[in-house]
Amino acid sequence: MTGPTHAERTDTTGFHEGELAVQRLAGVSAAAARLSGMAAPGRLGLGATRFLAERTFAALTARDADGTLWLSPLTGPPGFLHTDSPTTLAVRTRPAEGDPLRDLPADQPVGLIAVEFALRRRLRVNGTLSDAGPRGLRVDVEQAFGNCPQYIQARRLRGAPVTAPGAAPVRRGTDLAPEDVDLIRRSDTFLLGTTHPTRGNDASHRGGAPGFVRVEDGKLWFPDYSGNNMFTTLGNLRSDPDAALLFSDFATGRTLHLSGRAEVEWTAPGVPGDDGRTGRRVHFTPRQVRAGHLLPLRAGPVAPAPDNPPLTAP
Repeated sequence: MTGPTHAERTDTTGFHEGELAVQRLAGVSAAAARLSGMAAPGRLGLGATRFLAERTFAALTARDADGTLWLSPLTGPPGFLHTDSPTTLAVRTRPAEGDPLRDLPADQPVGLIAVEFALRRRLRVNGTLSDAGPRGLRVDVEQAFGNCPQYIQARRLRGAPVTAPGAAPVRRGTDLAPEDVDLIRRSDTFLLGTTHPTRGNDASHRGGAPGFVRVEDGKLWFPDYSGNNMFTTLGNLRSDPDAALLFSDFATGRTLHLSGRAEVEWTAPGVPGDDGRTGRRVHFTPRQVRAGHLLPLRAGPVAPAPDNPPLTAP
């Protein structure tokens, strides 16, 4: 199973039931209602087209041939993300060899996020993968919207040699290795892929001070920070717990793909670990792990986001 096809996703307007439920629990329904237009079917306008054309990094949420949800990096020179029409995005590359989505099937929902870390800008594009082949991917766009610069750690990406196939094989497993735990605990950024039974897939960004993602007994959890009140990610998890995480070491090109299940826990605001004082955290249980050196990009010094909440115990 690869999820609903384009024909099956007939209602893509307004917020879905999971988003509405989380908005009610967070007490922001009225504020979120004013943003409902952002969830309407989207087109790639001139601004989005220019932004995408200048990017060298994006990430894609999709399912592999076995139906497992993954989130994978997409990289290339400026222009590898090309707007063929206001509703069609050409991706002139595909996931790297060894990536779990290397040979992903077409005719499935996908979520793409393009990030400019240096300028703290990001754009999300959701739709249907209408073509996937050796020369790249094509996405029929159903939603396209930008997000605020919150929690993006500023770093300038540069190209780096791709590790030769077979030189550093991808490790496959079901459990986190010690080096995986180390990467997670020192990460200030990760990307999060979620899905909805009828709305399709989404890819989002999460950032904070190193250590904001906790690892305990082979499982992860992280606090949810204040955002735009749409709750696309948490709303998807309310409807479907499938989730995929991508951690990247921008100093070495090491990547960690995790696929598993996630759930939202509601706590009293300000309890230990509730760094953003929202009373929300996400727990994630990995079911499949892929670790390798699949990112042909590097970055130097990092400028922390000015809005990173200070970490609190535990």
